[in-house]
Amino acid sequence: MADPYKILGVPKTASEADIKKAFRTLAKTHHPDKHANDPKAQKKFQEISGAYDILGDKDKRLKFDRGEIDDNGNPRGFDPGAHGFQGNPFGGGAGGGNAREFHFGFGGQGGEQAQGFRAEDIFADLLGGLGGRGGRRAQPRKGESYEIAVTIGFDEAARGGTRRIMLPEGRDVDVRIPVGTKEGQQIRLKGQGGQGASGGPPGDVILTVSVAPHPFYVRDGDNLRMDLPITLQEAVTGGKVPVPTLTGTVELTLPPNSNSGSVLRLKGKGIPGRGSNSGGEQAGDLYVKLVVTLPDKGDEALKDFVAKWDKKYDPRAKLK
Repeated sequence: MADPYKILGVPKTASEADIKKAFRTLAKTHHPDKHANDPKAQKKFQEISGAYDILGDKDKRLKFDRGEIDDNGNPRGFDPGAHGFQGNPFGGGAGGGNAREFHFGFGGQGGEQAQGFRAEDIFADLLGGLGGRGGRRAQPRKGESYEIAVTIGFDEAARGGTRRIMLPEGRDVDVRIPVGTKEGQQIRLKGQGGQGASGGPPGDVILTVSVAPHPFYVRDGDNLRMDLPITLQEAVTGGKVPVPTLTGTVELTLPPNSNSGSVLRLKGKGIPGRGSNSGGEQAGDLYVKLVVTLPDKGDEALKDFVAKWDKKYDPRAKLK
């Protein structure tokens, strides 16, 4: 075999990384699996591999540089014919001789592992994409899945909608927010994550949703609850009062003598139903708790009226 440095096209001062890089490039070009039934390609690949067997092994390279071994890795003065080694070291020996075991640099004399060199690291990449004889294909790997936290408005969570978010890689995607989304709910966007490797599928995007609080609604399952301030006059005489809902303002009828703490129900004015067929979920309700509220500033007329009002009753009778 010729000088291994010349075969790999590197100077004697080349670093281990340079030698490894040169071998990778040449081996990918001349690998027999890319040149079927081409004896020249096979011979060239054998020369490249033989050169790397010496230069890719730190100990062998030092021995070669000191002249202790020849370009076949044999001690100087070694006669292959006298020891039964004949013919091509990569194939069967001629005349019934034994073929010399060739280690590609990862099994040195006596089977010792060459320090700092792992041939499997090279051949996993080199042969993985080639397949064929002895080639090991790289295993398909699923792409990275992105976990993203997002905060949405109370109305958006209740009524659903579409939200545009930016992924870690800078790509924008539109996310459908389901009707009735709850605090901590996760939304999975299948196949919207990072790209897979070696033919593997892309990853997913997993959104964990936080719902911002509402100024006056509190969610209770699919129902909503709220406090509704009313005037003293409305509480005493009754009548219709406006109530805000998710779909707009509606009129609520108060019965006369409505006390603070009384709860009235607006059917179907809670979280909207999911599903349009008969098997879909029904909309929740809105429960309104009445809170009799006096003016922020004192009212002299009201004060005079109450002072003259001589109705005697015990509002705390139920506490006794």
